Amino acid sequence: MSLEHVLAISEKPGLYKLITQTRSGLVAESLIDGKRIAVNLKNNVSLLSEIAIYTLTEEVPLKEVFKKIKEKEKSEPTSVGHKESKDNLEAYFFDILPEYDEDRVYVSDIKKVIRWYNILQSKQMLNLLEEAKSDEEE
Repeated sequence: MSLEHVLAISEKPGLYKLITQTRSGLVAESLIDGKRIAVNLKNNVSLLSEIAIYTLTEEVPLKEVFKKIKEKEKSEPTSVGHKESKDNLEAYFFDILPEYDEDRVYVSDIKKVIRWYNILQSKQMLNLLEEAKSDEEE
């Protein structure tokens, strides 16, 4: 499995693994509790591999942001939680990505990135970041 199979679904907490596509949408499995859900095409579904964070000069793919967090935290959970204060979250994110665009990256986005990283870390899925790199090299 790679980040191309990890989904964020609007109005649904956490991350999901793509199981299969259907005529009317897809079936996904929660990485948090393992429950499967049917997702209608009307839902906003994003592949983690397609998400990027705005910086002052370019858009940085989410997997690169995760790699920076992984390096900073030495593959451990983040030192700040996604429920921390706005100032703590912004300071943490500034340490990871100093050039992020503060006008276009909201605190809610920072919370999602931290929460998603911690979910991947807890499920020992941070190796997907390296697999994505080796896929690109081939």
